Amino acid sequence: MGRKTRPRKIVDDETGFWCAGGVGILREEVWVDESEQVIRYNLAFVLAHLSSFDHGRMLGFDNAHGVHERHFMGHVESVEFNGYPTTARRFFGEVDALRKGYKEKQ
Repeated sequence: MGRKTRPRKIVDDETGFWCAGGVGILREEVWVDESEQVIRYNLAFVLAHLSSFDHGRMLGFDNAHGVHERHFMGHVESVEFNGYPTTARRFFGEVDALRKGYKEKQ
């Protein structure tokens, strides 16, 4: 029997920025297996000053519980997974739309 390798974290980014009257945080974490396939990910848009739901996470995508999920303001729904690049594009597109909506309200 071969030795099982642990997942390797290849992305661990967190960026803070001014957004909607306070500091926002964008977080991206990605783990791969020995064949470089994404096996775990966490994408989060946090605005703790606007929401107490889910530790301030306004929007997020992850598979932390073995199911691909979309989190939005405290609500969780299962989503179809068509690969990490597709999920990341959807996440960052939704973040851009949310940020534009906040700017328009100000």
